[in-house]
Amino acid sequence: MSMGQQDRNGHAYQVMTHKYMQPVVDISDCIPLLIPTCFGVADIEQYLDMADGVYLSGAASNIDPALYGQENLTPEKKQDLARDLVDLALIKGAVARGLPLLGICRGMQEMNIAFGGDLYQKVYDQEHLDDHREDPDTPPEVQYGESHSITMVEGSWLQKLLGGSITVNSLHGQGINNLGKGVEPLAYAEDGLVEAIHLPALTQFTLGVQWHPEWKAMENPDSIKIFKAFGEACRRRAGNDQDLRIDKAS
Repeated sequence: MSMGQQDRNGHAYQVMTHKYMQPVVDISDCIPLLIPTCFGVADIEQYLDMADGVYLSGAASNIDPALYGQENLTPEKKQDLARDLVDLALIKGAVARGLPLLGICRGMQEMNIAFGGDLYQKVYDQEHLDDHREDPDTPPEVQYGESHSITMVEGSWLQKLLGGSITVNSLHGQGINNLGKGVEPLAYAEDGLVEAIHLPALTQFTLGVQWHPEWKAMENPDSIKIFKAFGEACRRRAGNDQDLRIDKAS
C-alpha cells in the first residue's frame, strides 16, 4: 500500500487513511506494508520482495492526466505525481512477479492507465453518464451510503462471487473511458460506466473496483467476499513462494 502526500502546517506528510488498512487486517488476514512515495521508485523491487500482494487504495488526489496523454481539465483538484509513479511501478512489478493485485477507486484507475487506458476526467460532464460524485457537505455516513446498483458481466468470476447485481457507494468524479491493453470489464453501473475490471490473461488474482468496499467492510457481505478473496490469493502466492525457496534449498 502506497502512501500519499499531504502538507500540514508547513510540513510534508506521508499518509494513509485508516479505513483502507482495516479490512486488510480484519478480513484479508494480511499484514499491511506501507510504502512512502516521496523517495521515488528506486526501492520498489525491495518492497516487492517483502510483499505477497499489492493493494492500491483510493485517494483524494487525481492522477496526472499527462500519464495518459491528456491535458489537465481539473486544475482545481489535488494531484500527487510521486504517488502516481510509485503506484504504476508497483502495478508493473506485481504483474511481473505474479503478485495478486487489488485496486480501489483511484487504484482501479491506476491499473487501467498502467496498461495504456485512459479516463474521463469529468464523468459528470459526459451527457451519457450520471454524476457519480458524493456531496462533500454531508457527513461520511451519507457520502459512503448506497448510491446505485452495478451489474456484473454475465458468466464472470465476479458474478459468481457477488451475484448478478449489488448496490454500491459512489464517490468519484473520474472514471474509466478507454480500457487498457488486456484490461476487461467485470461490472457496469446503470449508466454504462465501468465499475470493475480485471486482467484475465494473467494467472494471479487481479481486481479493480470503482466503489469503496473498504467503508465499514465488516458490515458489508460483498466487501467481506472481496477482501477474503484477496487475502486467500495472497496466501496462495506466499505458499508458492515458500515452495520455491524450499526447492532451491534442496
